[in-house]
Amino acid sequence: MFHSRTTNSLFGKPFDGGKRMDNGGPQPHQQQQHATQQQYQPQHPAMMRLYEIQREVASLGPQVCTFSGLQNDREYKRLERELTRLLLEADQVDTEGRAELQGARKRAAQEVESLLRYLEENATHPSRLAIEELSRDARRMVDEGVVAPQRAGGPTEISDELVDALQELILKLTQVKTGGRVPLRKARYRALTRLCAVQDVIEGRTKQQTLSLPLSGDTHEAVHRINQVMAQVGVARSQLVALLMGLSGRDSCAHLSRILTEMLVELDALDVSGNAAVRNYRKQVVEEINGLLKHLDLEVEGDDTRRYDLAQNNSIREIEALRGHVSHLRGEVLRHCGMGEFSFRPKAELQSLLTHLDQVDTAKNPCIREARRRAVLEVQAIITFLDLREALARRQPGPAEHPSHRAVWLVLGSLSDLQAQVLGFDGKRADKSYMMLEELLTKQLLALDAVDPQGDEGTKMARKQAVKFAQNILSYLDMKTDEWEY
Repeated sequence: MFHSRTTNSLFGKPFDGGKRMDNGGPQPHQQQQHATQQQYQPQHPAMMRLYEIQREVASLGPQVCTFSGLQNDREYKRLERELTRLLLEADQVDTEGRAELQGARKRAAQEVESLLRYLEENATHPSRLAIEELSRDARRMVDEGVVAPQRAGGPTEISDELVDALQELILKLTQVKTGGRVPLRKARYRALTRLCAVQDVIEGRTKQQTLSLPLSGDTHEAVHRINQVMAQVGVARSQLVALLMGLSGRDSCAHLSRILTEMLVELDALDVSGNAAVRNYRKQVVEEINGLLKHLDLEVEGDDTRRYDLAQNNSIREIEALRGHVSHLRGEVLRHCGMGEFSFRPKAELQSLLTHLDQVDTAKNPCIREARRRAVLEVQAIITFLDLREALARRQPGPAEHPSHRAVWLVLGSLSDLQAQVLGFDGKRADKSYMMLEELLTKQLLALDAVDPQGDEGTKMARKQAVKFAQNILSYLDMKTDEWEY
């Protein structure tokens, strides 16, 4: 943690958030330990002032350590201003030339400087800037595709291109490195939750475009009012998207929440008895409104450390436990294959692990979803390795086999050997072994490209599958070395 690593108390002890300052200074037993220190304990005006500064530093420390914004944010400027003031005040303390007071003043100044440095490092960190750049791209896309058309009163149909582009941005955000820094984790989490909420709202709206609603006003006297509420829900949806992406000028989450709640109250008061179709219509609109309301508490969510410190998340722990089992099975498979034994085939066990992973609750958290996806790919890589090994062992080519088909199988045999090396690889992209594997796999792709099917449909299909298999191995090797983190 930052406190224990970068700051010290006035007397050289780890910064403890100000706990030792609760009663105005060290406790009596501490005073008895250092006679020379006792002379300059809180009774001395200079030491009293340094303790006051220390107390203020202690209150600002947690705020600095969880600040996840940028240098132009109002909160950043406030914290910087407060810390700079404390630094100047510490510098102005008159130590009367006494070494003990000078040492205490120096340590107080060092604490403030450490906080200032930590604040600036996180706000200007390359990963923080990358998060902001991706967020800007998302705001631009959403503004052009959703918010601006709604404000202009034009058509607001959501294109598949926008949905795909947002999904790509979410994936890029999950891959931003935080180095375990709380402010960077928090910034990434906030950006992801907002973008995922927008994605959820837009997907709901995309479905709405396909519904055969609203109903005709002739169906029931309450239908006309439900239709009006439904139109208001469409406007509220765009307002929510604008709020989530920081594109709303005057609106606030509280104001939109009141509007949506009033809609629910009005719908609840409508008499729709005796008509199942109208009751179902009202139910659908109520579900639409509740779906929007659930996204209006993101500010509070972002302040909950457990939400973005995924190392403590139960789903992540479950995934990690399953990955440990996968790693054990992978090691056993490679060990048996290395000895030329093909009797060890834990495919049933691997399939059960896939089922277990599918049941892990991701709570729509994109980082947990990505962790699960990567674990699934690890399992699938072992299964495809075993499948190809079995196919190669069963293969009994006849004299009538097409030469091009035989050439494809020769490449598949080489790919199987290379996949075994990829499964066992545990290095980095800068390693020579990584570059060698990448080069050898690329050569196999070139060899497949050089195979001429000569009109043989079986060879065409086999070559196509072999190319996909080689590309999957390359993708798996890339995934193993991309240094992804939660």
